[in-house]
Amino acid sequence: MAHIQLPAGLPGIVGPLTFSPDTAQPLMQLAEVLLRGPNSLTSAEREMIAAHVSYRNECDFCQLSHSAAAFAHLGGNYDLIECIKINPEAADVSDKLKALLNIAGKVQKGGKQVTSEDVARARANGATDKEIHDTVLIAAAFCMYNRYVDGLATPQPLGREAYREMGERMAHQGYGRARQAER
Repeated sequence: MAHIQLPAGLPGIVGPLTFSPDTAQPLMQLAEVLLRGPNSLTSAEREMIAAHVSYRNECDFCQLSHSAAAFAHLGGNYDLIECIKINPEAADVSDKLKALLNIAGKVQKGGKQVTSEDVARARANGATDKEIHDTVLIAAAFCMYNRYVDGLATPQPLGREAYREMGERMAHQGYGRARQAER
């Protein structure tokens, strides 16, 4: 049961966003820009960063919904997504993405955990300053989103199947539309 009176039947972040429309719009717009806006990182890569950080923060709703969005972008490969969340160094992804996931994991612990060596590794593997910037911002934003969802004890479906349709909407329709579709 949520800590505050939220609209019934709206899981995870959807309930608090519906409860507070004034803050919902900028939060969803930020997610849209970070995860789907023009970028040299694919939307799938950015969703994987969000899922990795959310997994590390133990936010079931966010890690499962963003895993489902990455799954939708990739045409289905949950094994890869699970590996990225748990052990990105062992994942079958580029060295650049591994380095960016390392930075995201450091941001999840605390911003000052990111070292010059972490950034140098990302650059050595082809990451641009914009990609490093966006990785840090995605990781920081998802720490906020995760705490928003879990701090209000929102209801959260369990199991990845409950998130497949939501992930499809997030991946292909976007974040503003995904929230409206949940209503």
